[in-house]
Amino acid sequence: MSSPSSAFELVAHRGNSAEFPENSLPAVASALQLGLRFVEIDVQLSQDLVPVVMHDHTLMRTAGRDGTVFDMTAAQLSQLDVAEPQRFGGRYAGTHIPLLGEFVALLANHPQARGFVEIKSESLERFGHEQVVSRVLAALAPCLARCIVISFDFEAIERARAAGAPSVGWVLPQWDAATRSACSRLAPDFVFVDHEIFPADE
Repeated sequence: MSSPSSAFELVAHRGNSAEFPENSLPAVASALQLGLRFVEIDVQLSQDLVPVVMHDHTLMRTAGRDGTVFDMTAAQLSQLDVAEPQRFGGRYAGTHIPLLGEFVALLANHPQARGFVEIKSESLERFGHEQVVSRVLAALAPCLARCIVISFDFEAIERARAAGAPSVGWVLPQWDAATRSACSRLAPDFVFVDHEIFPADE
């Protein structure tokens, strides 16, 4: 039997989002400096089709303003303050939305670490699977071997694998016969699932 130290790994969800604004470079840097080997981030596409590190497609919750990431260029988004004042007050004023390329550069300085990069459904719906997946993989290229492309969207993961992503993960929306069949067919490297959706006998 494996010891607990080898059987379990912590994943920094949106970086160290308990102590820093989520999905920010300071949040990711903190998680890596704490020694975590796995960090998870979310990716949306900007108006000019540049991958940015952002969970919501709307700006209100983290930036405190109306609009969406689809309304602004990457250059404009990178100037937005996403310091989450409702959680941190003015402590992290000046924290900006990172480009995915900036996350890759940070990860490159921590060769022991791996990144889970979640492609968000809103961008897939807005720009199409081929456009989004190709843009994300291109941005990840310098560290693609240490990144796991994940999504709730099955087609996105399927396309990422076909396009050369060495590791993929599927976030299961439910657990039923169709999901089991699709999961078996794709054989993702990682599966994310809420254990409460499993029937008692499984």
